[in-house]
Formats: sequence, C-alpha cells, structure tokens
Amino acid sequence: MKLTVQGKGAATKLEVSDLIFGAGYNETMIHQVVTAYMVKGRAGTKAQKNRAAVSGGGAKPWRQKGTGRARAGTSRSPIWVGGGRAFAAKPRDFAQKVNRKMYRAALRSMLSELLRQDRLVVVDKLKIKEPRTRDLVAKLADLKLDNVLILVKEYDLNLCLAARNLHWVDVLDLREMNPVSLMRYSKVLVTSGAIKALEEKLA
Repeated sequence: MKLTVQGKGAATKLEVSDLIFGAGYNETMIHQVVTAYMVKGRAGTKAQKNRAAVSGGGAKPWRQKGTGRARAGTSRSPIWVGGGRAFAAKPRDFAQKVNRKMYRAALRSMLSELLRQDRLVVVDKLKIKEPRTRDLVAKLADLKLDNVLILVKEYDLNLCLAARNLHWVDVLDLREMNPVSLMRYSKVLVTSGAIKALEEKLA
C-alpha cells in the first residue's frame, strides 16, 4: 500500500504495510479498548463511613419504653444527623484488562479506518524554527487542516509550545498516542518518520 505524502513540491508516495494501514474495522474491539482507556483514568477514591465506622453512639439514647419517642438503639443510625451512611461508598478500581495484542489490533483498525475516511494526512516533516503559534497556524492553513491531532516520532519542544494555545490542535509523540486522541479529532497529521515508527510499534 502507498500513502500520499504532502509537501511543498509534487506529492510523493510512501510505501507502508497493509497489516497496519489495511486492517478491517472492528467496532466492538475499538469500543472495548476506548472504554478501558477512559475508565482507567477514573480515581475511584470516594469513601463514606457506615454506622460501624462512625465514632460514638455506644450508649442507648433513651430507654426503650415510656418516653413517647420512637425506639432508638444508637445515635449513629443512618436516619440520625451525624449517623453512618447506609450502603456507604467504598474505594474501587474501575480498570478493565486489555491485553497488548488487542490494544495494538485496535490501533491498527483505527488508523486503517482513518485512512479510508481520508482523515489521515501524511507529511514529510513538520518543523518550526521558533515556538510561535502563528507559524504553526500558517503551516496548518497551507495543509487546509483544523481540529487536528499531530503525531510525531519524537518530542518536539517548539512544536508543542506553538500548539499549546490552540484548543483544536494537539501534539503527541508515539509514546503518548492513544485511542481516545485518535478518535477525538477530525484529522490526524503524521510525519513520514512517525509512519515508519508506527509500523515497527504495531507490527
């Protein structure tokens, strides 16, 4: 399979693996991987005290009969102010297990679908001399891109600084690439070096 590489001159072709960019679309697997990635970010640290964990309430508030009031065995009952919580929340882990083989297969499926939908744009390189937002905006305007995820092979400080003020642009290196980011943006801009590294990473 060959991908068109955008550039200043005539467009060139880049030979890529059909295994990575020609995979079928597996919606069920992608949904499972995206869900697992998102719930892993949940803290799950909420906690409440039940009636056994609340201090106090050792003595019976008043005698059983003769006061005209309802029977009460402890002031730490859930219906009392200051009492324990019925069905108290406990810390929990929301993580779902996704093995490495499934995770890589989902990324291959997503990249292939992006290519089929013409949402994957490949450039030879994307460099800016100084960390200026206007320089990056000009480059993206030349490529007619907005709401775009930029994937680079290695971290580029100037590029990241130029993009941080643009809410519709995100820059990730391959170590930070994740299924949620691939799904979130309208277009994905990838450099040629990142494409080759992707083939090695997802093979």
